[in-house]
Amino acid sequence: MLPQNDQDLKVSIMTDLFEKMQEHEQVVFCNDPETGLRAIIAIHNTTAGPALGGTRMRNYETVEEALEDALRLSKGMTYKCAAADLDFGGGKAVIIGDPAKDKTPELFRAYGQFIESLNGRFYTGTDMGTVLEDFVHASKETRCIAGLPEEYGGGGETSIPTALGVLYSIKAAASYLWNSEDLSGKVFSIQGLGKVGFKVAEHLLNEGADLYVTDVSSDAIDQIRKAAEKTDRKVIAVEGNEIYGVEADLFVPCAIGGIINYSTIDQLKVKAIVGAANNQLLSEDCAELLREKGILYAPDYIVNSGGVIQVTDELYGPNKERVLQKTKTIYHTLLDVLHKAESHNITTVEAANLLCESRIGFRKNRNSFFSPLKRPKWVIGS
Repeated sequence: MLPQNDQDLKVSIMTDLFEKMQEHEQVVFCNDPETGLRAIIAIHNTTAGPALGGTRMRNYETVEEALEDALRLSKGMTYKCAAADLDFGGGKAVIIGDPAKDKTPELFRAYGQFIESLNGRFYTGTDMGTVLEDFVHASKETRCIAGLPEEYGGGGETSIPTALGVLYSIKAAASYLWNSEDLSGKVFSIQGLGKVGFKVAEHLLNEGADLYVTDVSSDAIDQIRKAAEKTDRKVIAVEGNEIYGVEADLFVPCAIGGIINYSTIDQLKVKAIVGAANNQLLSEDCAELLREKGILYAPDYIVNSGGVIQVTDELYGPNKERVLQKTKTIYHTLLDVLHKAESHNITTVEAANLLCESRIGFRKNRNSFFSPLKRPKWVIGS
């Protein structure tokens, strides 16, 4: 029914807003005219512990677009934390603005004050459009910052464990498909050679694989070609969307989300998809299409959880060996999900979601009487 007057329109807008947020516990709009800060913090679920998720900065065209991004990403963080068996829930924040023009130390200090006002319900750090140094400024106003530079007592660069987690996931997929973790002679198509994608490419070259790659940066492509020269493996660069049509064993998306859709699925000539990009599927329906086509899909929030493992570990006191040990469990988690999907005749996304929902349900029924951050510093999971 269409709104008949201004009052009906106001009610309709308010109803739509709450319907969008119905899965979330709390959404906070932050406004500081003095610094120009406009941000949205979305807390999806704190059953397992305080919400955790990065803060991205982007020049969103509308507030609605920014809200949608925060809501979608925060829900993903709940599942990512559960998949990694961490005592944290899911949250995410977005700052509306151009990261190349609008950043100031004052803006991030103001943002830190808003985070602190949540009294430990939300911990955050870097994401797209923000860097470690931004949160050095925010940390002057709040204790709820994770992912600081090592010189400030943090764990440092998260792309290292993230890339390792992708490699372990690729080996889990290889073991499932071919009963062997040996990647020598295999061919991989990699989309995106950023911090994580480049490290994954290096790992695969060292494992004896050949690569098709694409990236907007010609410098990144030149660098990976130089790295390949030391291994006697081949790197072939392709333009943009051509990456979907190359013949390879595995596709490794490490750039933007939503790239597995009706159009690209038709083009794919691979046996599996295992990559670091967030929200790779345009919709969960695509998981069923992949299954019908015989393409194994490794749920991205399991594959790329190495970074969040390090970030949460830092809150207990940084320990690189502990992070690497925990990151290795990604291999077994993914393999269990792949076998569960097969035995239950469901998609890998459904199997992963069931695992996460089971863990969240267990925490709900056995709520701890104290915050995970007050536990002994060596405890990073349950």
